[in-house]
Amino acid sequence: MKLASLQQSRDGLLVVVNEAMDQYVEVPSIALTLQAALDHWESCEDKLRQVYADLDSGKIQGKPFNARECASPLPRSYHWADGSAYVNHVELVRRARNSEMPETFWTEPLMYQGGSDSFLGPYQSIDIADEAWGIDFEAEVAVIVDDVPMGVTTADAVAHIKLIMLVNDVSLRNLIPGELAKGFGFYQAKPSSAFSPIAITPDQLGDTWADGKVHLPLRALLNETLIGAPNAGVDMTFSFPELIAHAAKTRPLCSGTIIGSGTVSNVDREKGSCCLAEVRMLETIAEGKPRTPFMQFGDQVKIEMLDRNGETIFGQINQQVVQYKP
Repeated sequence: MKLASLQQSRDGLLVVVNEAMDQYVEVPSIALTLQAALDHWESCEDKLRQVYADLDSGKIQGKPFNARECASPLPRSYHWADGSAYVNHVELVRRARNSEMPETFWTEPLMYQGGSDSFLGPYQSIDIADEAWGIDFEAEVAVIVDDVPMGVTTADAVAHIKLIMLVNDVSLRNLIPGELAKGFGFYQAKPSSAFSPIAITPDQLGDTWADGKVHLPLRALLNETLIGAPNAGVDMTFSFPELIAHAAKTRPLCSGTIIGSGTVSNVDREKGSCCLAEVRMLETIAEGKPRTPFMQFGDQVKIEMLDRNGETIFGQINQQVVQYKP
């Protein structure tokens, strides 16, 4: 099943999208918003799946679907927690600045809670006031869960994953060191994130969804140049069930909580990177200094995942960096 939220009101208008992603139908009799559907998933899921089946089979006629009219599937969320499941990426960061990586990074995931009150739509511009802040994209995979009890086990956490989508977790790299030096985590360095136009149920991925991971390449392009297409299922040290269990260790997670994978990264350097910081780290390790700049005003980033037939799964995140003027 494929779901989206059209740009309407602060929480969007929930629609069901067909497999080809060229038609949609509104479902106000089931739920007006995706958050409302998640709050009552047990009673809404079968009804939404029936609409999806009827739309896809042609039993009901939909309206033309245009991803540019979409907000993020959840235009805002009660909770957005981003992990760092690809420890290879973290290790590169440490190596580039000649810093040893604690062994615990391999056994317990890193995670921060980001701002979730103002997500960007998949085609919405990235408005930043100053290029000197080090504007970067981070291509990731994320899951949306229903209500998760505190202390959930990894084995039980997988059943709470209801939807999967893509993320551009925008980072302001040059603000990060100063914030981390204060010992209290990210805040200003993490502006609004953007999500793919479509959120899908895990069954849509077939056997490419296994072990709580998406086993497909995630493509990241900057100004039409492929920066990387690492496989999201390879070198993912912590699966999504493990990330969920980590997040819920000391508190429950409410329905609609989004858990991100962190920047997708492979040990195989030929697969490229899903953020400019990693590109710059590899240059620093190889050449002593980075030569790739961070994003500038006017740059365009595209993030997309294709199935084995080369068809888009979640639609595309397609954003331009724009100078913010209050």
